[in-house]
Amino acid sequence: MSHVLVVNSGSSSIKYRLLDMVRRRPGASGSVQRIGEDGAELVHHTGGEPLTRSGPFPDHEAGLRAVLDAFAEAGPDLAQVELAAVGHRVVHGGARFSRPVVVDDAVLDTVAELAPLAPLHNPANLEGIRVGRKVLPDVPHVAVFDTAFHQTLPETAYTYAVPDSWRAEHGVRRYGFHGTSCAYVSRRAAEWLDAEPADVDSIVLHLGNGASATAVAGGRSVDTSMGMTPLEGLVMGTRSGDVDPSVPGYLERTAGLAPGDVDAVLNRESGLLALSGANDMREVWRRADAGEHGAQLALDLYCHRLRKYIGAYTAVLGRVDALVFTAGVGENDARIRERALAGLEHLGLALDPERNAAVASGEREVSPEGADTAVLVVPTDEELEIADEALELTTGRGG
Repeated sequence: MSHVLVVNSGSSSIKYRLLDMVRRRPGASGSVQRIGEDGAELVHHTGGEPLTRSGPFPDHEAGLRAVLDAFAEAGPDLAQVELAAVGHRVVHGGARFSRPVVVDDAVLDTVAELAPLAPLHNPANLEGIRVGRKVLPDVPHVAVFDTAFHQTLPETAYTYAVPDSWRAEHGVRRYGFHGTSCAYVSRRAAEWLDAEPADVDSIVLHLGNGASATAVAGGRSVDTSMGMTPLEGLVMGTRSGDVDPSVPGYLERTAGLAPGDVDAVLNRESGLLALSGANDMREVWRRADAGEHGAQLALDLYCHRLRKYIGAYTAVLGRVDALVFTAGVGENDARIRERALAGLEHLGLALDPERNAAVASGEREVSPEGADTAVLVVPTDEELEIADEALELTTGRGG
């Protein structure tokens, strides 16, 4: 049993990847989009021409059964590969889960109880697990929590200076996110440096549509920019990042906006989108290069916030062995990397212009030869990390 099926269930989608853990490569991947809507479609990739199937897929169970049909039709045959586990991404584990767990009814109940902390994600993740257990009842199902890696945060890093009743009764604290990505990327950075994770201190910049910075000391998260929710911290595609906490109350008094409406705007209509009119960094650059002030401001603010957190986490760690860029923007945008590190040479952070600008993929070093701090680009692989953790938990044979 050397294969793991990784499932990421959204409110109207199912993304999946079957991984051969001996060869450490995917055997198939795909997605079901627009579940419960018109135009629902399944796309299943095995390396050649993709298999596509149109809906309707009225619910997640119908969608997942269509996925199993696609495996039966186009391969690999799940009965032949003998699944070791199904790994499920769960966004929020609160303070309850510091590591992956094999799913039972009690775990399902706890994930449901945590839904108020991640109302857009946990209910959808929960539905994917419930359906997965129903259609694949003979395989262990493992929940891997995006917050778990940050359960090592010290009390001074996760505590907000708010009343005890808020913290004790309502779970108001920093949890952090992108933990699965940070775990994978920080470990790969240590391997690049030919060192054990316990001997490496790094800053991980996960820069996608959502973005976060994490200080990792000896393989353990010790500070991170996202907070109780993924809204806090860096400027993101549609999220504001750090704002004065009094903004909702102020707008309620002056503009008649309900706190829930302000929260929705800060999450879905702010960030790069609010400043430039676009949340895709490639379009933001196109507009900035065309001279649009809003796009230029968006880039300046985005990189200012990055430098601010890099400096802060350098102070938290005391020393930085590696600064790691990952996720879509971090891996592919050389100009963002250049701007983010501009003026930080006194911290030992520098880029080699040719290395940084080179069109490349895969893990690579973009700092000058012999630099005090290695600046790395490490493509993240959250599905592989989930599969590793699920396999180790169920068989003791992680990667």
